Amino acid sequence: MSQGKITLVDATLRDGSHPLRHSYTCDQVAEIAGGLDKCGIELIELSHGDGLGGSSYTYGFSKTSEFELIEAAASQIKNAKLDVLLLPGIGTIANLKQAYDCGARAVRVATHVTEADVSAEHIYAAKDLGMMAVGFLMMIHKAPVERLVEEAKKMESYGADYVNLADSAGYLMPGDVKERVEAVTKAVNIPVGFHAHNNMGMAIANSLAAVQAGATYVDGCLRGLGAGAGNAQMEVLCGVLKRHDYDLGNVDFYGLQDLAQNVVEPMMPRPQTIDSGSLMLGYAGVYSSFLLHVYDAAKKYDLDPRDILVELGKRGMIGGQEDMIIDVAYQLKNGLVK
Repeated sequence: MSQGKITLVDATLRDGSHPLRHSYTCDQVAEIAGGLDKCGIELIELSHGDGLGGSSYTYGFSKTSEFELIEAAASQIKNAKLDVLLLPGIGTIANLKQAYDCGARAVRVATHVTEADVSAEHIYAAKDLGMMAVGFLMMIHKAPVERLVEEAKKMESYGADYVNLADSAGYLMPGDVKERVEAVTKAVNIPVGFHAHNNMGMAIANSLAAVQAGATYVDGCLRGLGAGAGNAQMEVLCGVLKRHDYDLGNVDFYGLQDLAQNVVEPMMPRPQTIDSGSLMLGYAGVYSSFLLHVYDAAKKYDLDPRDILVELGKRGMIGGQEDMIIDVAYQLKNGLVK
Protein backbone atom coordinates (compact mmCIF):
# COMPACT_ATOMS: atom_id res chain seq x y z
CA MET A 1 0.00 0.00 0.00
CA SER A 2 1.33 3.46 -0.92
CA GLN A 3 2.86 5.47 1.92
CA GLY A 4 1.59 8.81 0.56
CA LYS A 5 2.53 11.40 -2.06
CA ILE A 6 6.05 12.83 -2.01
CA THR A 7 7.09 15.68 -4.30
CA LEU A 8 10.69 15.53 -5.50
CA VAL A 9 12.37 18.93 -5.92
CA ASP A 10 15.44 19.00 -8.14
CA ALA A 11 18.20 21.53 -7.36
CA THR A 12 20.85 20.36 -9.84
CA LEU A 13 20.70 23.68 -11.68
CA ARG A 14 21.05 25.73 -8.47
CA ASP A 15 23.00 23.83 -5.79
CA GLY A 16 24.90 22.14 -8.60
CA SER A 17 26.12 25.56 -9.68
CA HIS A 18 28.57 25.60 -6.74
CA PRO A 19 30.91 22.77 -7.81
CA LEU A 20 30.77 24.07 -11.39
CA ARG A 21 31.79 27.52 -10.11
CA HIS A 22 28.61 28.95 -11.60
CA SER A 23 29.58 28.11 -15.18
CA TYR A 24 26.35 26.57 -16.52
CA THR A 25 25.56 27.49 -20.11
CA CYS A 26 22.16 28.01 -21.68
CA ASP A 27 22.47 24.77 -23.66
CA GLN A 28 23.30 22.79 -20.53
CA VAL A 29 20.44 24.14 -18.43
CA ALA A 30 17.99 23.71 -21.31
CA GLU A 31 18.96 20.05 -21.70
CA ILE A 32 18.83 19.30 -17.97
CA ALA A 33 15.61 21.23 -17.32
CA GLY A 34 13.91 19.66 -20.31
CA GLY A 35 15.03 16.21 -19.20
CA LEU A 36 13.80 16.72 -15.64
CA ASP A 37 10.45 17.94 -16.95
CA LYS A 38 10.08 14.83 -19.12
CA CYS A 39 10.95 12.70 -16.08
CA GLY A 40 8.00 14.13 -14.16
CA ILE A 41 9.87 16.33 -11.66
CA GLU A 42 7.39 18.97 -10.50
CA LEU A 43 9.75 21.66 -9.14
CA ILE A 44 13.04 22.47 -10.88
CA GLU A 45 15.29 25.00 -9.15
CA LEU A 46 17.67 27.24 -11.11
CA SER A 47 19.72 30.28 -10.11
CA HIS A 48 23.23 31.19 -9.09
CA GLY A 49 24.23 28.81 -6.30
CA ASP A 50 23.71 31.59 -3.77
CA GLY A 51 20.39 32.58 -5.30
CA LEU A 52 19.24 35.47 -7.44
CA GLY A 53 21.80 38.26 -7.46
CA GLY A 54 24.54 35.95 -6.19
CA SER A 55 26.89 36.60 -9.11
CA SER A 56 29.51 38.75 -7.39
CA TYR A 57 33.09 38.93 -6.22
CA THR A 58 32.08 37.52 -2.82
CA TYR A 59 30.19 34.47 -4.05
CA GLY A 60 31.68 33.96 -7.50
CA PHE A 61 30.67 35.41 -10.84
CA SER A 62 28.33 33.50 -13.16
CA LYS A 63 29.59 32.62 -16.62
CA THR A 64 26.13 33.37 -18.02
CA SER A 65 23.46 35.68 -16.63
CA GLU A 66 21.03 33.70 -14.51
CA PHE A 67 18.15 35.42 -16.28
CA GLU A 68 19.37 34.07 -19.62
CA LEU A 69 19.61 30.65 -17.99
CA ILE A 70 16.06 30.95 -16.61
CA GLU A 71 14.76 31.80 -20.09
CA ALA A 72 16.63 28.85 -21.60
CA ALA A 73 15.24 26.43 -19.00
CA ALA A 74 11.71 27.83 -19.18
CA SER A 75 11.66 27.29 -22.94
CA GLN A 76 12.02 23.53 -22.35
CA ILE A 77 9.62 23.08 -19.44
CA LYS A 78 6.08 22.01 -20.29
CA ASN A 79 4.64 20.74 -16.99
CA ALA A 80 6.94 21.54 -14.06
CA LYS A 81 7.29 24.83 -12.19
CA LEU A 82 10.64 26.56 -12.65
CA ASP A 83 11.81 27.64 -9.22
CA VAL A 84 14.47 30.16 -8.16
CA LEU A 85 16.25 30.62 -4.84
CA LEU A 86 16.36 34.07 -3.25
CA LEU A 87 18.34 35.06 -0.15
CA PRO A 88 17.11 38.43 1.14
CA GLY A 89 20.09 40.77 1.26
CA ILE A 90 21.62 39.13 -1.82
CA GLY A 91 18.60 38.95 -4.12
CA THR A 92 16.01 41.70 -4.37
CA ILE A 93 12.33 41.95 -5.24
CA ALA A 94 13.42 43.54 -8.53
CA ASN A 95 15.46 40.39 -9.25
CA LEU A 96 12.42 38.28 -8.41
CA LYS A 97 10.19 40.22 -10.81
CA GLN A 98 12.80 39.84 -13.55
CA ALA A 99 13.00 36.11 -12.89
CA TYR A 100 9.22 35.90 -13.17
CA ASP A 101 9.32 37.74 -16.50
CA CYS A 102 11.90 35.20 -17.69
CA GLY A 103 9.70 32.24 -16.80
CA ALA A 104 10.17 31.40 -13.10
CA ARG A 105 6.91 30.46 -11.40
CA ALA A 106 8.10 29.56 -7.91
CA VAL A 107 10.62 30.97 -5.46
CA ARG A 108 12.20 29.58 -2.32
CA VAL A 109 13.04 32.47 0.00
CA ALA A 110 16.01 31.37 2.10
CA THR A 111 17.16 32.77 5.43
CA HIS A 112 19.37 31.64 8.27
CA VAL A 113 17.36 29.48 10.65
CA THR A 114 16.88 32.29 13.20
CA GLU A 115 16.07 35.05 10.69
CA ALA A 116 12.74 34.11 9.09
CA ASP A 117 11.44 37.64 9.63
CA VAL A 118 13.59 38.97 6.77
CA SER A 119 11.68 36.74 4.33
CA ALA A 120 8.29 38.43 4.80
CA GLU A 121 8.37 41.10 2.08
CA HIS A 122 9.86 38.69 -0.46
CA ILE A 123 7.18 36.07 0.20
CA TYR A 124 4.50 38.76 -0.05
CA ALA A 125 5.98 39.96 -3.35
CA ALA A 126 6.04 36.44 -4.76
CA LYS A 127 2.40 35.88 -3.86
CA ASP A 128 1.47 39.21 -5.46
CA LEU A 129 3.12 37.95 -8.67
CA GLY A 130 1.08 34.74 -8.49
CA MET A 131 4.14 32.62 -7.76
CA MET A 132 4.44 29.62 -5.50
CA ALA A 133 6.38 30.88 -2.46
CA VAL A 134 8.39 28.63 -0.17
CA GLY A 135 10.04 29.53 3.12
CA PHE A 136 13.52 28.00 3.23
CA LEU A 137 15.28 27.80 6.61
CA MET A 138 19.01 27.16 6.28
CA MET A 139 21.53 25.69 8.76
CA ILE A 140 18.80 24.14 10.88
CA HIS A 141 21.33 22.54 13.22
CA LYS A 142 22.16 26.03 14.51
CA ALA A 143 18.94 26.49 16.48
CA PRO A 144 17.12 24.46 19.13
CA VAL A 145 13.99 22.68 17.95
CA GLU A 146 11.71 25.16 19.71
CA ARG A 147 13.28 28.09 17.87
CA LEU A 148 13.09 26.23 14.55
CA VAL A 149 9.35 25.77 15.11
CA GLU A 150 8.92 29.50 15.84
CA GLU A 151 10.72 30.49 12.65
CA ALA A 152 8.75 28.02 10.53
CA LYS A 153 5.49 29.41 11.92
CA LYS A 154 6.60 32.92 10.93
CA MET A 155 7.08 31.81 7.33
CA GLU A 156 3.66 30.19 7.38
CA SER A 157 2.14 33.46 8.63
CA TYR A 158 3.69 35.34 5.69
CA GLY A 159 1.86 33.07 3.24
CA ALA A 160 4.49 30.44 2.39
CA ASP A 161 3.03 27.48 0.50
CA TYR A 162 5.39 25.15 2.33
CA VAL A 163 8.42 25.47 4.59
CA ASN A 164 11.69 23.76 3.68
CA LEU A 165 14.23 22.72 6.33
CA ALA A 166 17.82 22.65 5.10
CA ASP A 167 20.68 20.74 6.69
CA SER A 168 23.02 23.14 4.88
CA ALA A 169 26.18 21.81 6.54
CA GLY A 170 25.34 18.11 6.26
CA TYR A 171 25.74 18.05 10.05
CA LEU A 172 22.61 16.26 11.25
CA MET A 173 22.00 12.56 11.88
CA PRO A 174 18.69 10.82 11.06
CA GLY A 175 17.43 11.08 14.63
CA ASP A 176 18.09 14.83 14.62
CA VAL A 177 16.19 15.20 11.34
CA LYS A 178 13.26 13.16 12.64
CA GLU A 179 12.99 15.32 15.77
CA ARG A 180 13.01 18.57 13.81
CA VAL A 181 10.68 17.54 11.02
CA GLU A 182 8.14 16.00 13.40
CA ALA A 183 8.11 19.15 15.54
CA VAL A 184 7.62 21.50 12.61
CA THR A 185 5.04 19.26 10.94
CA LYS A 186 2.94 19.27 14.11
CA ALA A 187 3.24 23.05 14.50
CA VAL A 188 2.29 24.29 11.01
CA ASN A 189 -0.66 23.75 8.72
CA ILE A 190 1.36 23.80 5.50
CA PRO A 191 3.57 21.06 4.05
CA VAL A 192 7.15 20.60 5.21
CA GLY A 193 10.15 19.85 3.00
CA PHE A 194 13.76 18.82 3.57
CA HIS A 195 17.08 19.60 1.87
CA ALA A 196 20.09 17.41 2.67
CA HIS A 197 23.84 17.67 2.13
CA ASN A 198 26.06 14.61 2.10
CA ASN A 199 29.13 15.86 3.96
CA MET A 200 28.97 13.03 6.48
CA GLY A 201 27.36 10.50 4.15
CA MET A 202 23.87 10.97 5.61
CA ALA A 203 21.98 12.70 2.77
CA ILE A 204 19.84 9.74 1.68
CA ALA A 205 19.32 8.44 5.23
CA ASN A 206 18.38 11.92 6.44
CA SER A 207 16.01 12.48 3.51
CA LEU A 208 14.27 9.17 4.25
CA ALA A 209 14.07 10.08 7.95
CA ALA A 210 12.48 13.42 6.98
CA VAL A 211 9.86 11.74 4.83
CA GLN A 212 9.10 9.16 7.50
CA ALA A 213 8.68 12.05 9.99
CA GLY A 214 6.12 13.80 7.80
CA ALA A 215 7.97 15.81 5.14
CA THR A 216 6.17 15.72 1.78
CA TYR A 217 8.71 17.68 -0.29
CA VAL A 218 12.28 16.44 -0.54
CA ASP A 219 15.22 17.87 -2.47
CA GLY A 220 17.82 16.09 -4.55
CA CYS A 221 20.37 16.70 -7.30
CA LEU A 222 21.25 14.44 -10.19
CA ARG A 223 24.47 12.56 -9.38
CA GLY A 224 24.34 14.43 -6.06
CA LEU A 225 25.80 17.50 -7.79
CA GLY A 226 25.84 20.25 -5.17
CA ALA A 227 27.88 22.20 -2.66
CA GLY A 228 30.34 20.41 -0.38
CA ALA A 229 30.05 16.65 -0.85
CA GLY A 230 26.82 17.30 -2.72
CA ASN A 231 23.15 16.73 -2.01
CA ALA A 232 20.94 13.68 -1.80
CA GLN A 233 21.52 11.95 -5.14
CA MET A 234 18.20 12.36 -6.93
CA GLU A 235 18.12 9.07 -8.80
CA VAL A 236 19.14 7.17 -5.65
CA LEU A 237 16.58 9.08 -3.57
CA CYS A 238 13.93 8.14 -6.10
CA GLY A 239 14.87 4.45 -5.86
CA VAL A 240 14.92 4.47 -2.06
CA LEU A 241 11.49 6.11 -1.84
CA LYS A 242 10.08 3.70 -4.41
CA ARG A 243 11.43 0.78 -2.39
CA HIS A 244 9.53 2.19 0.59
CA ASP A 245 6.40 2.41 -1.56
CA TYR A 246 5.97 6.18 -1.53
CA ASP A 247 3.86 7.71 -4.29
CA LEU A 248 6.16 9.83 -6.47
CA GLY A 249 3.53 10.72 -9.04
CA ASN A 250 4.68 10.37 -12.64
CA VAL A 251 8.41 10.40 -11.92
CA ASP A 252 10.40 8.29 -14.40
CA PHE A 253 12.98 6.37 -12.35
CA TYR A 254 14.89 5.06 -15.38
CA GLY A 255 14.75 8.47 -17.03
CA LEU A 256 16.39 10.13 -14.02
CA GLN A 257 19.17 7.55 -14.09
CA ASP A 258 19.77 8.16 -17.79
CA LEU A 259 19.74 11.93 -17.39
CA ALA A 260 22.23 11.73 -14.52
CA GLN A 261 24.56 9.35 -16.31
CA ASN A 262 24.43 10.66 -19.85
CA VAL A 263 23.98 14.41 -19.37
CA VAL A 264 25.02 15.56 -15.90
CA GLU A 265 27.97 13.28 -15.14
CA PRO A 266 29.97 14.28 -18.25
CA MET A 267 29.87 17.96 -17.25
CA MET A 268 30.98 17.39 -13.64
CA PRO A 269 34.51 18.56 -12.78
CA ARG A 270 34.90 15.61 -10.39
CA PRO A 271 32.70 12.97 -8.77
CA GLN A 272 30.77 14.10 -5.70
CA THR A 273 32.91 12.29 -3.15
CA ILE A 274 33.30 12.94 0.55
CA ASP A 275 36.86 14.21 0.60
CA SER A 276 38.56 15.50 3.74
CA GLY A 277 37.37 19.06 3.18
CA SER A 278 33.72 18.21 2.69
CA LEU A 279 33.85 15.78 5.61
CA MET A 280 35.10 18.61 7.81
CA LEU A 281 32.21 20.80 6.63
CA GLY A 282 29.81 18.32 8.16
CA TYR A 283 31.91 17.60 11.21
CA ALA A 284 32.39 21.29 12.06
CA GLY A 285 28.88 22.34 10.96
CA VAL A 286 30.02 24.78 8.26
CA TYR A 287 27.86 25.98 5.35
CA SER A 288 28.45 23.65 2.40
CA SER A 289 29.01 26.31 -0.24
CA PHE A 290 32.10 27.51 1.68
CA LEU A 291 34.15 24.54 0.46
CA LEU A 292 35.69 25.83 -2.77
CA HIS A 293 36.27 29.26 -1.21
CA VAL A 294 38.14 27.54 1.64
CA TYR A 295 40.26 25.56 -0.83
CA ASP A 296 41.17 28.81 -2.60
CA ALA A 297 42.11 30.49 0.69
CA ALA A 298 44.14 27.47 1.83
CA LYS A 299 46.12 27.53 -1.40
CA LYS A 300 46.72 31.27 -1.16
CA TYR A 301 48.04 31.10 2.41
CA ASP A 302 49.58 27.59 2.26
CA LEU A 303 47.27 26.22 4.96
CA ASP A 304 45.48 22.94 5.59
CA PRO A 305 41.85 23.65 4.57
CA ARG A 306 40.68 21.56 7.52
CA ASP A 307 42.19 24.08 9.93
CA ILE A 308 40.25 26.89 8.26
CA LEU A 309 37.02 24.89 8.40
CA VAL A 310 37.45 24.07 12.09
CA GLU A 311 37.99 27.75 12.90
CA LEU A 312 34.97 28.78 10.80
CA GLY A 313 32.91 26.24 12.73
CA LYS A 314 34.14 27.58 16.07
CA ARG A 315 33.11 31.08 15.03
CA GLY A 316 29.67 29.95 13.90
CA MET A 317 30.00 31.37 10.39
CA ILE A 318 26.81 31.14 8.33
CA GLY A 319 25.75 31.55 4.71
CA GLY A 320 26.46 35.06 3.50
CA GLN A 321 29.72 35.36 5.45
CA GLU A 322 31.97 33.97 2.73
CA ASP A 323 34.08 37.12 2.96
CA MET A 324 35.23 35.96 6.41
CA ILE A 325 37.03 32.94 4.94
CA ILE A 326 39.99 34.99 3.72
CA ASP A 327 40.05 36.88 7.02
CA VAL A 328 40.21 33.64 9.02
CA ALA A 329 42.91 32.23 6.74
CA TYR A 330 44.99 35.39 7.12
CA GLN A 331 44.69 35.23 10.91
CA LEU A 332 45.64 31.54 11.00
CA LYS A 333 48.67 32.15 8.78
CA ASN A 334 49.89 35.01 10.96
CA GLY A 335 49.28 33.35 14.32
CA LEU A 336 46.43 35.67 15.26
CA VAL A 337 43.99 32.94 16.27
CA LYS A 338 43.88 32.21 19.99
